[in-house]
Amino acid sequence: MLFAKVIEDFTLSRFDQARNMSFFLRCLSTFMGALALTVALSATAHADNWPAWRGPTGQGHCAETNLPLKWSTTENVKWKVAMPAPGNSTPAIWGERIFITQSNKECTTRGLMCLDRADGKLLWRHDIDYPEKERGVSPPYYPCAASPTTDGERVVVSYGSAGMFCYDFAGKVLWKRDDLGKWTHTYGNASSPVLHGDLAILWCGPDAKHTRLLAVDKKSGATVWEHKERNGSWSTPLVARVNGHDQLLLSMPDGFKGFDPRTGKLLWHCDGLTQLVYNSPLYAPDPSGKGGVGVAMSGYGGAALAVQLGGSGDITKDRLWLHPRNTQRVGSGVIVDDHVYILEANVVPHCYELRTGKQVWKVDKRLGDVSWSSMVVSGDRIYALCQNGDTHIFATGPKFQLLATNRLGGEYTNSSIAVSNGDLFIRTWEHLWCIREKK
Repeated sequence: MLFAKVIEDFTLSRFDQARNMSFFLRCLSTFMGALALTVALSATAHADNWPAWRGPTGQGHCAETNLPLKWSTTENVKWKVAMPAPGNSTPAIWGERIFITQSNKECTTRGLMCLDRADGKLLWRHDIDYPEKERGVSPPYYPCAASPTTDGERVVVSYGSAGMFCYDFAGKVLWKRDDLGKWTHTYGNASSPVLHGDLAILWCGPDAKHTRLLAVDKKSGATVWEHKERNGSWSTPLVARVNGHDQLLLSMPDGFKGFDPRTGKLLWHCDGLTQLVYNSPLYAPDPSGKGGVGVAMSGYGGAALAVQLGGSGDITKDRLWLHPRNTQRVGSGVIVDDHVYILEANVVPHCYELRTGKQVWKVDKRLGDVSWSSMVVSGDRIYALCQNGDTHIFATGPKFQLLATNRLGGEYTNSSIAVSNGDLFIRTWEHLWCIREKK
């Protein structure tokens, strides 16, 4: 449509009407801008990297639609490699490299492993010693629950109380922030770093003393800004484009909040969430380019809400819906078209209308045992991983349709699926699996 408008404007009649070269130059500039935008969007749509928690969008969306539908411990397994110890983080993939955080069996070290995506071979591993005992490191809350994030030049990781570290692709430590304090909570920590522009942003905690949003220079690790909060969560912040400006969305017990990622300034807040917020926020832009809808959910029987974004200060009045009490939700959902899909921890999927909160469908029985993983959407398919290694794939749309259930021999996992160039990467406590459909 954009190209058509440019070409329409740049007709001979319009040129005759303009009768000057400035009109031609304006049309040429518009055309080149449209071309640049199209190339950029095309590059994004065909990107095969999974650079961070929940992928390139931070919301579990994958532009690829050629993903495997069926697999087992033998079918469509490209490779699997043994993990040295249990872990809950999700891998990040850039090009031919896979990055994954890992502790040892005694939980006295924390580190980053780099694997070759072709065969899973270990390329390098860097560990740091952290022998101090902290709450939340016993099963199933192992350290290194946070996932790495990369921009193609550096990899930033959070080791919880041991700090935030930055590596180059050869495994050299570029900087470290081991001065962030000891985070004490029964369930440990899980929030993953977010790279935005020149900043690495980390939601520190949860901990009564050290809970804060921290932004550092991604090249040096120096503090750029920080914003303290009273209550923490396990949510990973989401960067969203709202009214032409980037906002950092964060879910916490005090409510759903939006920040300026450049300065840390609180832009708005919406009341309604309750204690124990595990999953990450969701965002759907408005087709008109204004505002958009933010969705945030508490766990452990807590509340869920959607709010129209674009306002400032207290925007609770702009709340579209509020579900006061729900069942346990640990993993994050997905927004597809005008619907929100969420998986309860007891593996019961739900579909809600985005703007009304009305339930479109709910499965009458559990699909499996337990799930703490976040869902991934590819085309009209949603991939949902369970703690026993089963992946249930169901269709998006107005009616629930289970497409496949794939099992990995009962291997335990709290990780989420990562996707890159037709490969599915599933990290269990025993192995990292690479699933690829054989042609």
